[in-house]
Amino acid sequence: MKYQVGDDILVLHSNEEGKVIEIINDKMVMIEVRGLKFPAYMDQIEFPYFKRFTQKKTLEEKKPAKKYIDQVPKEKPRPNQIKTTDGVWLSFIPKFTLDDFNDEVVELLKIYIVNKTDKGFHFSYTQAFLGETDFELKNDVLAFHDFYLHDISFASLNDSPSFNFEFSLMTPAKNKADFYETSLKLKPKQVFQKIEEMKAKNEPTVSYKLFDEYPDKVVEEKEVLTGLAKKEYKIYEANKIRQNLEAARSVVDLHMEKLSDNWQHMSNFEILTMQLKEFEKWYDLAVAHHQQSLIVIHGVGTGKLRDEIHDILKAKKEVRFFINQYDPRYGYGATEIFFQY
Repeated sequence: MKYQVGDDILVLHSNEEGKVIEIINDKMVMIEVRGLKFPAYMDQIEFPYFKRFTQKKTLEEKKPAKKYIDQVPKEKPRPNQIKTTDGVWLSFIPKFTLDDFNDEVVELLKIYIVNKTDKGFHFSYTQAFLGETDFELKNDVLAFHDFYLHDISFASLNDSPSFNFEFSLMTPAKNKADFYETSLKLKPKQVFQKIEEMKAKNEPTVSYKLFDEYPDKVVEEKEVLTGLAKKEYKIYEANKIRQNLEAARSVVDLHMEKLSDNWQHMSNFEILTMQLKEFEKWYDLAVAHHQQSLIVIHGVGTGKLRDEIHDILKAKKEVRFFINQYDPRYGYGATEIFFQY
């Protein structure tokens, strides 16, 4: 192996120096340059010693002639180098190994968030197999930075992996949404094809874009109808209804401490009414956004809220099926709804 962990290296295309921090396989290493970690093929890097030696020798041999101030031409002003924004990505770095027949196979996938924007984000990440959570993480990813999440085995792609995110801005902006949810589901055949394309193109990663730009906050524009001016009805163009809706949620918690600060003084009927109203709101938004599923946390208690929700769901044509089974996160206190459109 030409390189070892800790070796100083030079990135050939940018002429920057860094260090080897991990050996990925016999062709690739993970390097760190000015605090940024990313994979590189071994033919894209070199030891820096030859460069340092030749530079020193050149400087000694060629001493520049003296220049006087009136001989120095004025340089035209140049713009600062600006990093190009290209959204937020989820990247997979395959780690290869040799099987019993000495063929190269993928052993595992290293997963990264790649932030190619000028904004930093808080994020909440959940990774699941067959609908059951396997890994959770909350952290931050800075502007124009990568963030390592974790590894999954290549064989686990057969278990319908899903990668679910909720992003929010590290520096909130009035015109930007409070949060943004997105998810990615992978199929083994598609990933295998992408890895083969990656190898053919001599690229280091397989990447999927999560979003281009962090979304703006939805502003409800009012238009007054003649004859109904006092009622101030809000109207939208039919083909723009979805973009004017509030963002949907994948998980809704109906515990009263999440809904109101003064719920202790409310009657049982008032509590149940508020919880069902909140449920209907997020159910309607999930359907309007064509969401595939929705988890409703209703708790265990007497089962009254659960039964009311189940009765409502039985009459909804968009519901394909719903289940209330044990979940390590919620016990028996949540129902997962699956939609059909």
